[in-house]
Amino acid sequence: MEGEKAIAQQGPGTKAIHAGQHPDPITGAVVVPLSLATTYQQKSPGVHMGFEYSRTGNPTRKVLEENIATCENGKYGIAFASGSATTASVVHLLKAGDHVVAMDDAYGGTFRYFTKIAATMGISFSFIDFTIDGAIEDAIQENTKLIWMETPTNPMLKIVDIRKVSAVSKKHNTILVVDNTFLTPYFQTPLDLGADIVVHSMTKYLNGHSDVVMGIAVTNSEDLKTRLKFVQNGIGAVPSPFDCFMVLRGMKTLHLRMKAHAKNAAKVAKFLEGHPKVAKVIYPGLPSHPQHELAKTQMRGFGGMVSFTLKGDITQARQFLENLHLFALAESLGAVESLANHPAIMTHASVPPESRAKLGITDALVRLSVGVEDADDILSDLESALQHVVV
Repeated sequence: MEGEKAIAQQGPGTKAIHAGQHPDPITGAVVVPLSLATTYQQKSPGVHMGFEYSRTGNPTRKVLEENIATCENGKYGIAFASGSATTASVVHLLKAGDHVVAMDDAYGGTFRYFTKIAATMGISFSFIDFTIDGAIEDAIQENTKLIWMETPTNPMLKIVDIRKVSAVSKKHNTILVVDNTFLTPYFQTPLDLGADIVVHSMTKYLNGHSDVVMGIAVTNSEDLKTRLKFVQNGIGAVPSPFDCFMVLRGMKTLHLRMKAHAKNAAKVAKFLEGHPKVAKVIYPGLPSHPQHELAKTQMRGFGGMVSFTLKGDITQARQFLENLHLFALAESLGAVESLANHPAIMTHASVPPESRAKLGITDALVRLSVGVEDADDILSDLESALQHVVV
């Protein structure tokens, strides 16, 4: 226990490598064992060693949950089979008749779940721009129980003031959920800024290698932890022990990868901003970003995601995306390899066209997940693809 307290006070790299992990007491192995057991022997009915059944709890999963919670400066981690399962499980804290205020620019899968599934269960949603002063307060209703936000948002990379939203949330006694997938705890710790729950798609940066699908919720509230654990066990959308083992391995290089992602992304953003075929670049690290000053105070780095709009429409977007070679045109983000995405057709196709247009998700918008390859090679690939764009 004392050792865990000491690790919690250390740097983000040290926490990512060591939190929740101890040499195996039997063999001395320094790597957390992969526990595939589904059931555990009891000394007497109801008398066990902390584990009964692997849906309820698993030794490898427990270590991962403790690790991510510590990295987020939280007390409790509850892991799920995907980021979407995490979202659904958090919403299961609500009941029919409750209302949610959600950021208008959110991951397409989150929007789809809110509007096509949760809404059919009697939960209502208001989608607003959290960057507008007073907008959240105006959207609060008597039955509002939860505020859901991303910062930076996906894909428009808006930055939302977590402290301000937290003040509104506490005033109205709602649960504030912050999706921290884009920045990870290396660059931002929302619990420190007033969030009640932090969620991640661990598929992305936390794992970092495009080979695991998983999610997690982290909180400092014992009440929320108890309720989320009940949902986790009751619904059963839990990750496999092997996937937990893989994410633990990925976490050991999180601090190294995030620094490299951000360094490369800054170079990409600067390059694109000066290119004649690019109409607009969105990156929190650029002075041109409308919330750049807020980003500097709220975040410890600007992340590895860059969005930009080409001059033209879908024709120019296809010309660019079809001629990338180092970047893979693919769903998802946050991996060591560079990925390119067309939000309007791919990740945000479930968002109605009129809503996409209002948000700025045009047919010319491209989202880049900048990897950790050599920067010169990344820039060369972008320059080569842009040469095929006819404007």
